Amino acid sequence: MKGDRVEIVIDAGSGTTRTYDITATRAGRKVGITHSRGVVEVSETTRGGSTVRTARFLAGRVLALVEHPAADDPVADEITPTLRSV
Repeated sequence: MKGDRVEIVIDAGSGTTRTYDITATRAGRKVGITHSRGVVEVSETTRGGSTVRTARFLAGRVLALVEHPAADDPVADEITPTLRSV
């Protein structure tokens, strides 16, 4: 859903951290998280399942992984028009 966001905080070394945001940028897209073989992968996908973009991080460096769901109210381009009989 447009507006879904995942925030990733990683250890950048020397006591510093970096924060990355991956956001579903258009209606119908979603952000998914997978974790396997020491790698955390965050990807934005379309309704059809095609990957738009992907960010990969070493699992040992990830300090926080926070999912922020979109607001409950749909955005104007997410509303499906309905037919009305008058």
